[in-house]
Amino acid sequence: MNTDHQYCLIMAGGAGHRFWPVSREQKPKQFIPIRELGTSFIRHTFDRFSKVVPADHILVITTRRYVSDVKAHLPELRDENLIVEPYIRDTAPCLTYATYKLMMRDPEATVIVAPSDHLLRDTRSFVYTLRHALEYAEKHDELIVLGTVPTRPDVNFGYIQKAPGGPDDQPPYKVKTFTEKPDLALAKIFFESGEFLWNAGIFIWNVRTIREEIEVCMPLLASQFEGWQEVFGTAREKKFIENVYGGCERQSISYGILEKTRRARVYPARFRWDDIGEWETYYDMVEEKDPAGNVIRGGTVDPGESRDCLLVTTSQDKLIAIQGLESFMVVDTEDVLLICPKDAATYKRFISNVRHKIKEKYK
Repeated sequence: MNTDHQYCLIMAGGAGHRFWPVSREQKPKQFIPIRELGTSFIRHTFDRFSKVVPADHILVITTRRYVSDVKAHLPELRDENLIVEPYIRDTAPCLTYATYKLMMRDPEATVIVAPSDHLLRDTRSFVYTLRHALEYAEKHDELIVLGTVPTRPDVNFGYIQKAPGGPDDQPPYKVKTFTEKPDLALAKIFFESGEFLWNAGIFIWNVRTIREEIEVCMPLLASQFEGWQEVFGTAREKKFIENVYGGCERQSISYGILEKTRRARVYPARFRWDDIGEWETYYDMVEEKDPAGNVIRGGTVDPGESRDCLLVTTSQDKLIAIQGLESFMVVDTEDVLLICPKDAATYKRFISNVRHKIKEKYK
């Protein structure tokens, strides 16, 4: 298999608010060691994709504040493979910047775009799926989204509906609809229909096609990058990007392009995939639970008669003792103690309220 023009772009600039208080703005979750991985999310992601494309074809895009963290976790990453954003502006500006950078390096590039904080198992199936998707994207001017086969109705994931196929119904399939995190009733309908896949947030496309769709679907954003060809790779690039990002709106690539384009296709994947986006999905992912359904991580914890709880402590010297809780999360760090129902909806509301009130040092 010829990989000369195949690349992977890892997005590692997020602040990890949904894993608070273990994940903080100064040290977000992609850089935190995870017991189930034996390493950090970003290291796990880099090692996984190095089985698909050459390691020197893996690029990382992050913000300035996390450059030293990226280098510490990925010491072999070359400077030319690190793209630095001045601020967080969501995935549309991020991937526009990365696309133009990669086009300067290799106008024939085909790239996998992936977050840095997903857990993907069954390496053989993962490698097989991504290589086939890359081969397809090299030859077709289409935008591929990886969709994993749902194992349950889940309100924490986005869903992609496959369009009805023809007589040679083969992947990747045309996309009929995108739905972002439905309620439980709708998630059950999606799951039972067999027409929907979970949106894994992993994209595969050639740079020529995504550039065309940026200019068609997001002309304002494309115009803000006008002149990049003369600036990128020079001393003027840093100031140029600061000006671009200063005028950019926060917008996702899914909303800005994938939900508008006629070129979107979904490639089904059957390997196990977990988007560890919040504590509830971490609890669901962990198979090692006690007889009462509790997940206990770190230190010394006595769950009492509690059931179906997530109990996490970063302290080795403190006893954490609770009694009679059900479906709660207790997360204890050096300076923050969090006690909250562990369902994602309640946690998100709680964190949204708390983060407006607490001091900067706790964020």
